[in-house]
Amino acid sequence: MKEVDRILRVDHAGEFAAINIYRSQLFIARHLYQDIVPILEEMLSHEKTHFDTFDRILSSRNIRHCYALSFWAFGGATLGFLTALAGRNAIWVCTDSIESTVLHHLEWQLDFLEKHDQEVHEAVLSIKVDEQEHRDFGRSQGSNSNIYRPIFWVVKKSTEFAIWLSTKL
Repeated sequence: MKEVDRILRVDHAGEFAAINIYRSQLFIARHLYQDIVPILEEMLSHEKTHFDTFDRILSSRNIRHCYALSFWAFGGATLGFLTALAGRNAIWVCTDSIESTVLHHLEWQLDFLEKHDQEVHEAVLSIKVDEQEHRDFGRSQGSNSNIYRPIFWVVKKSTEFAIWLSTKL
């Protein structure tokens, strides 16, 4: 089904972006915020597992990946690098923003997939708990001061745009 293929491509690309975000944030954190390196490494390991899940399904079904995969990689690396340079609060605000946006997107997917593809439904459901934990941790550690609201908004809109673009490519 075309919509299921699209969901798989978008989620696969999104996990690829998340890997690149965390890699960039880790690069900076290892030099500036060593205390948060373990949690970033754990989150990165979750995203790698999520990516592998979607990659395996794409391969088993002979579905091409998203044409915007390079865009996701570059965007993720850039976003991770810039938020890490802005400070640990910006890292957590970024995490909260992305995961809030992704979780909203996953809810629609889960509703659709429950009726149309049980294997992909289970795959999306399997990542949801990690994404919720990431969001909750980001929300609890990040600052909600007015200084960080533009970061939250830019990250949210960037994530929404990347999701939209990937549904077209």
